[in-house]
Amino acid sequence: MRYSDFESIMTPARMNRYLIACRGNSRKAMTLYRKNLQLTQELFTVISCFEVALRNAIDTKCVLTFGNDWLRDGAIGGGMFDNGKCRMTSKNINEAMGKLNNYTHFKLVAELGFGFWRFMFAQNQFNATNRILLKVFPSKPISTPALQYNNTYIFNQLAKLNDIRNRMAHHEPICFLPGQPVKSTTYARQHYNMILQLFQWMQINESALLYGLDHINTVCNEIDNL
Repeated sequence: MRYSDFESIMTPARMNRYLIACRGNSRKAMTLYRKNLQLTQELFTVISCFEVALRNAIDTKCVLTFGNDWLRDGAIGGGMFDNGKCRMTSKNINEAMGKLNNYTHFKLVAELGFGFWRFMFAQNQFNATNRILLKVFPSKPISTPALQYNNTYIFNQLAKLNDIRNRMAHHEPICFLPGQPVKSTTYARQHYNMILQLFQWMQINESALLYGLDHINTVCNEIDNL
């Protein structure tokens, strides 16, 4: 496809940063656009696997402590989330319940999004669940006076992943330095490495789990060499 046709479809405003990053080389700009889409697909797949692993690990811990229907029970009157500090958590559970044709706990777990599970490590939700959720990461480092690997640390790491997940979902590029039309895979690589680290803290063999799915370093290298 000619660049003029490609640009008319994607719009000049969208393609401008790709063209600048490639120093006016229109063919490279089209290639970079396509490689960004490929990198987005790859990273979104890895984040999706992590999201499922995280929510299932949280659910397993909470089922053992609070029972098979801990989410539904936690949102009803007198439940652990039935208070002003966890109002949004209770609201999210009830809204998810309303979307289910036939309730099962498994369906409810799957209905709740990444943001919900991230907020399970916010201080109020962490306290409401009896502070058990750091057990999801049995191999996390031991805290030091300089760096606390506590629920707030996990919450902040998950917030970064949620941000890049939302960025990709809204078709924003991840192949540039943040806020600059400069080609770089640093942003994507940092978040990818964060996911691998969290998998390791969960004692999940990420290489085996992502076998055949993970080509992120390959695509990043192709972008770097473009």
